[in-house]
Amino acid sequence: MKPDSKIDSRLREKLLKETKNPFYGPRRLLWFILFGGASLGLLIMLSRLIAGDVVLVSDFGVQAGAFFVFGILIWFDRRDKK
Repeated sequence: MKPDSKIDSRLREKLLKETKNPFYGPRRLLWFILFGGASLGLLIMLSRLIAGDVVLVSDFGVQAGAFFVFGILIWFDRRDKK
């Protein structure tokens, strides 16, 4: 048998949730910041391409890859509403 816990049940549930998914808030903030940076870089490259400037395919690929990777990380790193 477990001894009686002095921790409130809501606090206990919150702490257990945090141990299963640590640093959720800061991690989501980081994904959104990186996604914003990739979006801005992709927008600048697209505007340069439309203006007729030369844009290297490798540079465009890196920006597009970062955009999709961070978008996927935001999508898969969300909480389940159970």
